[in-house]
Amino acid sequence: MNAPTDPQTARIRLLFRQRPRSRYVRWSLTAFVLLMLGSLFSGEFQLDQIFSPRRLQNLQRFLGEMLPPPIQRGEGLHAGMSWAADLLASPMGVPALAKTLAISILAILLAFFVAIFLTPPGSRTLACPEPYLPGLASNLGARAILWRISLPLTRATYAFLRAIPEYIWAFLLIQIFGLSAWPAILALAIHNSGILGKLFSETVENLPPEPAIALRGLGAGRAQIFWFALFPTGLSRFLVYFFYRWETCIRESTVLGMLGIVSLGYYISDAQATINTPVMVFLILTGSVLVLLGDLMSTLIRYLVRNAG
Repeated sequence: MNAPTDPQTARIRLLFRQRPRSRYVRWSLTAFVLLMLGSLFSGEFQLDQIFSPRRLQNLQRFLGEMLPPPIQRGEGLHAGMSWAADLLASPMGVPALAKTLAISILAILLAFFVAIFLTPPGSRTLACPEPYLPGLASNLGARAILWRISLPLTRATYAFLRAIPEYIWAFLLIQIFGLSAWPAILALAIHNSGILGKLFSETVENLPPEPAIALRGLGAGRAQIFWFALFPTGLSRFLVYFFYRWETCIRESTVLGMLGIVSLGYYISDAQATINTPVMVFLILTGSVLVLLGDLMSTLIRYLVRNAG
């Protein structure tokens, strides 16, 4: 015999039964699951090989080889820490981390300035003849036509900049700048300016319009509306996107080092080529620590901005 339920639980169950149901969502989810299963079984992926004895032996060997050499020789944790300290003091340690960090910072700053410059012409609420005063908008005249053209052109620019991966941009730029830091900096800046521009423009379009309407009613121009109404209102969201892409730049600047650009990735690639597993794993871990520090910094700065008032 079922135990009696309280009115609140009964109400919740009733609401659950009366919830809106969408056939489109249900069939889309079913199609997604079938597509995933079809890809898995039609791609000739042999799942049994993942846990084969040979793969398990490879895993055991790798876990043993990734330890610092002093620990592998049984010399103790102190010797392993000394080995790590010496590695950090070498050119592939702190200097490589510093160069990787510098590449990511300069790249994201360049991307930010390009994205901010492209945000007004890429936002539907600003890329119009009379922003935030639709009653005064005019569909005639060269000025109105230019602003209407600016939106699709800017959105197409966003798509082009982010459509080509950073690795390809860097590969092309190496032909111009050689194996310096600039191919990595410019590649990251170009790609991320397209991403940040799209995110910033969509953020501006979804901001509360009241501050912008108030300024526009006082006679403010497009630039004044953006900088004194929209930018302060959306600053917190801009910072979220900025720091998220900065973390991505740190990771990608490491990857771009494998093209021969001297950064942390260059030494990771060199260690992998010489089958120096302990050094390779240690450098990968130091790179992950750098990303974690960047995340902590972004959290702190966004906290200070939110509580500035």
